[in-house]
Amino acid sequence: MDFTADSLLSRAAHELSPRADELIHDVEQYLRREVPELWDEPDIAQMTGENVAEHVVAILFGIEHDIEPRRIDPPAADAQRARRLAQRGKPVTAMLRAFRLAQGLVIDRLLEELPRLTSDAEPINAATRKLIALATEYMDRISETGVLAFQEERDRQLQWRLSVVNEASVRVGTTLDIARTAQELVDLATEHFADAGTVDLLDTSPGDEPPAKGTLVVRRVAQQSVMDGYPKTTSVEANYGESSVPPQQIHRYPDGSPPARALVTGRPSRHQLGPSASMLLVPLCARGTTLGVAKFFRHHKPDAYGDEDLLLAQEIAARAAVAIDNARRYTHARATALTLQRSLLPRSTPAQSAVEVACRYLPAAAQLGVGGDWYDVIPLSGARVALVVGDVVGHGIHAAATMGRLRTAVRTLADIDLPPDELLTHLDDVVIRLSAEVSSEVSAEPDTESAGDIGATCLYAVYDPVAGCCTLARAGHVLPAVVTRDGTVNILELPAGPPLGLGGLPFETAEIDLPEGSLLALYTDGLIEALDHDIETGLTRLCHALAQSSASLEATCDTVLEALLPADRPHDDVALLLARTHALGDRQVATWDVAADPAEVARARASVSKQLTTWGLEELDFTTELVVSELVTNAIRYGRPPIQLRLIHDRTLMCEVADAGSTTPHLRRARVFDEGGRGLFLVAQLAEHWGTRHARRGKTVWAECALGAPTLFSDAAALDVEGIPGVV
Repeated sequence: MDFTADSLLSRAAHELSPRADELIHDVEQYLRREVPELWDEPDIAQMTGENVAEHVVAILFGIEHDIEPRRIDPPAADAQRARRLAQRGKPVTAMLRAFRLAQGLVIDRLLEELPRLTSDAEPINAATRKLIALATEYMDRISETGVLAFQEERDRQLQWRLSVVNEASVRVGTTLDIARTAQELVDLATEHFADAGTVDLLDTSPGDEPPAKGTLVVRRVAQQSVMDGYPKTTSVEANYGESSVPPQQIHRYPDGSPPARALVTGRPSRHQLGPSASMLLVPLCARGTTLGVAKFFRHHKPDAYGDEDLLLAQEIAARAAVAIDNARRYTHARATALTLQRSLLPRSTPAQSAVEVACRYLPAAAQLGVGGDWYDVIPLSGARVALVVGDVVGHGIHAAATMGRLRTAVRTLADIDLPPDELLTHLDDVVIRLSAEVSSEVSAEPDTESAGDIGATCLYAVYDPVAGCCTLARAGHVLPAVVTRDGTVNILELPAGPPLGLGGLPFETAEIDLPEGSLLALYTDGLIEALDHDIETGLTRLCHALAQSSASLEATCDTVLEALLPADRPHDDVALLLARTHALGDRQVATWDVAADPAEVARARASVSKQLTTWGLEELDFTTELVVSELVTNAIRYGRPPIQLRLIHDRTLMCEVADAGSTTPHLRRARVFDEGGRGLFLVAQLAEHWGTRHARRGKTVWAECALGAPTLFSDAAALDVEGIPGVV
């Protein structure tokens, strides 16, 4: 029988068609060996097998019926399968290589049929050439179609992945809160590529029981699921060997478990959990440290996780890990700064009678960090009290440490009884020196973390319950408020002083009368400044809140804070100090003018003794007379008139002698044969405290004696007072 090339190929295809299943099996086995990446996943393997069968049947049919290659219809699902390979992250070269290998095997089988049909070499050669041309044209056509479909899907997947990664950069890490950042990660994942997700972080909380040997202790900080109700992800985990863990619960990963391996090695992995579920394990690593592990489950979506899904999960998890590490570092730094600041603030106000006080300190919102606001209540001589509020510019440990240094400086300067304006002048010098120290540290070590120049504001007020007045000075600080007994609220107009740290500019004092029962409110700018209103609005709200003040200062503090601050954390640190004034009347204060005559010492002692009897303090008679003798004698000898003696009966008995001289008495050690020099030594031994304070004109030397029987000397015989002027 004579054959043409076309008829010979048609007959060969006809003879091979009944054995198409055998040919399909051989092609499939060949591809399994040569292109294993198309067979390593069940769904991809099934798709590849269907593709092989349909292509073999299509090409045999086209050759048998002499259909031109361009008219042979490829399988209807061919483009969809190419897109499927792109979705699963398979390389396009694997698809093209499978096409070429399958083509070669089909050609070989057809060529094997030709010698069985004819021995004539000429039609066999012609048929061979035609078969190669036909198969090549068919393969080129389906390859081109497949590559186009693959690339379109690949581009779409890349665009989608980029959009998810871009969305992650916006949505994950919006705050410096660890749990919220972790929750943002799982929320994003369940919206785009997961049915459920969890984040477990290595737990290092103090006080937790130590982990068992061979286990890793983690805390569940976030979880989310597309399923309604709870448990969400926990039910998925329980179905596939993971224990059910509620939020914020500590649990353990056994040694060798997939999550434990991910935490130890830092390498991500994907796992098939069953016929319809899969899981991604992605360690959260940042700056060389493994912080925890994120788990993403797919049990509702039809496709198991592939390499592309794992890559996407790695990208967004890496961003989340950096945000979590930043939050972790910030939380640690904030906790350290807050602990430092609270340790530097007064834990309780000291006992004194001049004012009743209540105070509050609120740190700023988490995004800003702890600042340098502070307050203080400092008892002074003469039953007076100093009220201080200050604010250091900046936030963090540096601001808290600077605040501590300034508070210490204020207390030191207050101990020497400096007037408010002079105290702020010295405090200004302290800030300038601190700024110079910071600058030198930065110059010596450029990598040293520094807040730059130091700036601060301060308000210093001294209230005198005997005179019923208050002396104030401010250094760039917000103005205080006063509430009178009838409920009227006024913002005090004080001289404007420059902020601390500028240097060379003067500070001024203002003196106001504060009748008993007045309420003085000192605060920092964080109380009245906010993003939604200006300072004037804040002052108006403050006055309105203070007008509603109650008998309880603690309740008034709460009322003010609720009226002026948001429900959550304020945008800046807030320090608030409320002081209600008390007065020491004539029944607690006795005053005598003393002439500059040594004979006045005896009369002063007699007057003091009589006053002590009136107050029922006869047990202090000897001690007080001796102290008064020494102080009055010194004023007569070394001071200048006018001289005044004052006793104040409060929590202690205070003796004060004022004169117009500026010479400060000094304690010194008298030698054995010296006739004088022992007066202040005796005062120092008999009194609880003593000192000198200077005024604009003159000075006051004071001594404070504890109420009750003196513990050091019980009677005059215990002390050699012979030769001391004024002592009989």
